[in-house]
Amino acid sequence: MSSALTDLCPYPIVQAPMAGGASCPSLAAAVSEAGGLGFLAAGYKTADGMYQEIKQLRGMTGQPFGVNLFMPQPTCADPAAVAVYAAQLAGESAWYDTPLGDPDSGRDDGFDAKLAILLDDPVPVVSFTFGCPSRDVLDAFARAGTLTVVTVTTPEEAQAAQWAGADAVCVQGIEAGGHQGTHRDNPEADGAGLGLLSLIAQVRETVQLPIVAAGGLMRGGQIAAALAAGAEQAQLGTAFLVCPESGANVVHKQAMTNPLFVRTELTRAFSGRPARGLVNRFMREHGRYAPAAYPQVHHMTTGLRKAAAKAGDAQGMALWAGQGHRMARELPAGQLVEVLAAELDAAKAALALRGAGA
Repeated sequence: MSSALTDLCPYPIVQAPMAGGASCPSLAAAVSEAGGLGFLAAGYKTADGMYQEIKQLRGMTGQPFGVNLFMPQPTCADPAAVAVYAAQLAGESAWYDTPLGDPDSGRDDGFDAKLAILLDDPVPVVSFTFGCPSRDVLDAFARAGTLTVVTVTTPEEAQAAQWAGADAVCVQGIEAGGHQGTHRDNPEADGAGLGLLSLIAQVRETVQLPIVAAGGLMRGGQIAAALAAGAEQAQLGTAFLVCPESGANVVHKQAMTNPLFVRTELTRAFSGRPARGLVNRFMREHGRYAPAAYPQVHHMTTGLRKAAAKAGDAQGMALWAGQGHRMARELPAGQLVEVLAAELDAAKAALALRGAGA
């Protein structure tokens, strides 16, 4: 199915915006140059930091790309619960000789300043995580010629995105690495998310928007399955995280296929919001005690995570990873796009052959 979004690039392959450094200009440029859609992650960056990365990316490619923004978060965290968790982390602070960060460092991630830059100097695509912007914001991007994508995890969230005027939805299954992009953080729903294929089908029956499928996708055959289920494009994060162009820490990259890390889980340990990562010591010791407090917990643990990365200690890092992490291939990003596209074509041909023989 052709849409304004699919017309941007030859292949239905989107490189996920992974906040924290992985989705850097070199990775996005390599993906876009190869025929996919590269993405920058503006989350956790200043507005100027985002702008400098956009300028750098434009100097590396003339192909379309996207920028992802985190939506401002409501004030709903219990300060007492945050204080109790800070006490729980005192041992980590002593071990890494690093003070805990200020939990009240900000909840809006510089959203308005980033909006102003992106509306003044438009990019081809802007996506949103942790909520849906107002119709005024989405209309402003439409006037600027920017396509908008809202990350959703339920059919109801997809409906809200359609009502607000989004051009497409990124349907994120429970298999996805990193943060679940839920619009409302409800602790009672932890771990109750839908698998990708089921979610695509339900969203397809709920809205008329183009769907970008995300969650555990590592092979072209899986992309074919997502497209057959009703998606127009597939978004891959973990698959690109290990590429040499990725800005992820080398310890994080190596952990993807390290047999020491056998599974992933959703945890609030590092940020206060559910996020899927490789199960390590930090997650095991603190996950059950972490409150629903994003971004307060994120701010508190930022220094600890950086200290662990500097020390090469994978047991103290947030090793975000999707369920397919063991299938990661350490290929240059452009080559990975080509391999995925070839696998996708092979899967489509196999399905057509079976259909003809039925």
